[in-house]
Amino acid sequence: MKRVILLLSWVWMLVGISASRPLIINFGDSNSDTGGVLAGAGLPIGLPHGITFFHRGTGRFGDGRLIIDFFCEHLNLSYLSPYLESLAPNFTSGVNFAVAGAMTLPQFVPFQLDVQVRQFVHFKNRSLELLSLGSGNFINENGFRSALYMIDIGQNDLLVALYAANLTYPPVAAKIPSFIAEIKLAVQNLYLYGGRKFWIHSTGPLGCAPKELALHAHNDTDLDKIGCFRVHNDLAKLFNKGLRRMCKELKHELKGAVIVYVDVYSVKYNLFAKPSKYGFVEPFKACCGYGGPPNNYNVKATCGQPGYNICDNVTSAIVWDGVHYTEAANKAVAATILSTPSLKLERFWLD
Repeated sequence: MKRVILLLSWVWMLVGISASRPLIINFGDSNSDTGGVLAGAGLPIGLPHGITFFHRGTGRFGDGRLIIDFFCEHLNLSYLSPYLESLAPNFTSGVNFAVAGAMTLPQFVPFQLDVQVRQFVHFKNRSLELLSLGSGNFINENGFRSALYMIDIGQNDLLVALYAANLTYPPVAAKIPSFIAEIKLAVQNLYLYGGRKFWIHSTGPLGCAPKELALHAHNDTDLDKIGCFRVHNDLAKLFNKGLRRMCKELKHELKGAVIVYVDVYSVKYNLFAKPSKYGFVEPFKACCGYGGPPNNYNVKATCGQPGYNICDNVTSAIVWDGVHYTEAANKAVAATILSTPSLKLERFWLD
């Protein structure tokens, strides 16, 4: 029996992790960063981040699990290890290249989208090389081909451009095609290296973030009907329109590819528009921050810095630190996506 077990282990090492189980390969920013910025930049993202679920800092911005963590749970996968993690990473469920703060532009800057794709190329080549040497349990060629490639990026590009343009629409709108072009290039390059299944997230309603409402002076005419910054959200919608168009174009250009556009904007906006439906209160108030109502955000005492406070009931808050969503909000978003018939994750591995 021992010989059989050893033989099976040896065969598994040679064969690798294949198409028999779901695999996720993720690219993006803090929305899906499971520890990349901690491993890559050494930023100490500790408690109170992680306080609700992990009870320790994991490098995630938020009190607990992210949307991608709920996707992994739904597929019975372990949480994705960051590509940059050097100590005991687990790549049996896939790999996460997302790093907080990442953007599409400028290129060649750690850890922008093009760099994340270059890291993927190295990761794939190295995995296949090690498999050929009979070393370790790595994803094989079939595994890379059957994996679902997720991309959630763009919000930082929009915000940086907005700040530079003093919150004016035209200059930012003019830059959006270049952001979309980078995401399109990333998908094309991933396709060249075997990717065939793509899951593309739209960006969220940036104008609803407590941080934006607290930082920028405004009056009622600057806000939409529920109280979010109009210019932020109009630009987010313009970006998403371009992203949706890009997905349609790529469906025709990339033979055999499955490309799914996920309208995260609508799902997240609905949390702010109908908070009580999801058990939330004071939607524009950060749970972890400083300053009290209406936004509890102060750049001099952000979440985790001296003077911050945490709301009594984290599960009743949509936004954790003024920017990133709470675990409760992420869970609501993930549940809505997963319950949408056209967005069933399981179908990507049904042959």
